[in-house]
Amino acid sequence: MADSSRVSFFSATSMEDIQADNTISKPVMSTASGDIQISISNQDFVFKSKLMGEHYNEDYMETSKYPHTVFKGKVNEKVDYTKDGVNQVTVTGSMNMHGVIKSITIPGTITIKNGLIFLYSKFDIKMVDYNIKVPSVLGNNLSDHVAVTLTATMKPYKTN
Repeated sequence: MADSSRVSFFSATSMEDIQADNTISKPVMSTASGDIQISISNQDFVFKSKLMGEHYNEDYMETSKYPHTVFKGKVNEKVDYTKDGVNQVTVTGSMNMHGVIKSITIPGTITIKNGLIFLYSKFDIKMVDYNIKVPSVLGNNLSDHVAVTLTATMKPYKTN
């Protein structure tokens, strides 16, 4: 289970860059199967301005209608989680965002150090793929994609 995590996104615009962070959502992973899952509460992204957050929640993500983004996937490469090291991996799975479920493959790094697992991934999402509409008033001021970054520190979960 993630002890700490951060999901961020960034989109360049001609008016003002858009960036937000979510440190609430925590991924879970099975080292035995390579399965990984994260459910992100869309309204828990923090923006530098309140107005930017309102536009994101009301106009783009429609968080009252689509409160969560969920990714469920599996690490494609074999990783020895008992040995310290850096592993370049891909994770293939389904992203359920804004009412659209899409199969995607995400590049990433799994680093094992002193019994901890560190996850890192950076990838782009095209808004059109998830039926996220850009209000016409913004026209060409907004990029058609967002860069998503995930970092997480995973600790073993032990049952009693």
